[in-house]
Amino acid sequence: MADLILHHYATSPFSEKVRLILGYKKLAWKSVIIPQIMPKPDLMALTGGYRKTPVLQVGADIYCDTALICDVLEHLAPMPSIYPEPGKGLARTIAQWGDNAVFWAAMAYNFGGTGAADLFGKAPPEAGKAFAEDRKAMSVNMVRHRPADAAAAYKSYLRRMSDMLDDGDYLLGALPTVADFACYHPLWFTRKRTPSRAGVLQLTPAVVDWMDRMAAIGHGEMVVSDANHAIEVAKSSQPQSLLSDSAFQDEHGLPLGSMVSIVSESFGPEPTEGELVAATRTHYSLRRTDERAGTVQVHFPRIGYSMRAAG
Repeated sequence: MADLILHHYATSPFSEKVRLILGYKKLAWKSVIIPQIMPKPDLMALTGGYRKTPVLQVGADIYCDTALICDVLEHLAPMPSIYPEPGKGLARTIAQWGDNAVFWAAMAYNFGGTGAADLFGKAPPEAGKAFAEDRKAMSVNMVRHRPADAAAAYKSYLRRMSDMLDDGDYLLGALPTVADFACYHPLWFTRKRTPSRAGVLQLTPAVVDWMDRMAAIGHGEMVVSDANHAIEVAKSSQPQSLLSDSAFQDEHGLPLGSMVSIVSESFGPEPTEGELVAATRTHYSLRRTDERAGTVQVHFPRIGYSMRAAG
């Protein structure tokens, strides 16, 4: 199998989710650091438009969105499972809550008050402005929390997590599941990136103890790489999806072979266009050709993404 290449940056919370799962499954991986904001020409050569972080590359297959990346990593290393039976449906549902409701409440809280100074206080003024403008462009279709509403929601979600930890070390019992990794990363950002705002975590000591257990998992075996190497790997490889389901499920009246566009339903409106080569119950796959990266397949989860005919 080709190397696992993670396109990420150190302060990305969703990247921390994947880095910890790589550590939990004891997988070796290559690290390619990408810019926090646009332009991202090297990443675009692989994805064709998708610009959210992180992206997982395996040869000429490009996996977008951590929900789908989790499925790929589970396929590669089934044990220890992040979707253990029974209860994998509950784990996925709580993970979706963590990646959405908890994440957006946490981010609005983190960037309020002194949080922006934690992040950009030592950077030139234009750095904070550029970041704000970049994220504004990514969230044009979203309703964002106001600071006071975010604080109330975040505290409520922390209490819910604390209640879930009454009977076990992790949210659903004795071992971590995808729910833990998805709920952890917004809190990690509070603790590590906006420490002046991290006092909110002390309101739920059980959550703090759980965060310590999650952090102790580590990131596995990482080797530093670069974008040029990643693009060469894609160009010299043949696409070969690692996603296990393959049956065509037509919800759009678009047959395989159609030229289509895939776009996030909320955050990150940039489309990716290509030839539809898979539309299953869980994911979409597009084939596209790039001058630098050659022919690649770009994969998206169904949940959270919409598909339409290109053009």
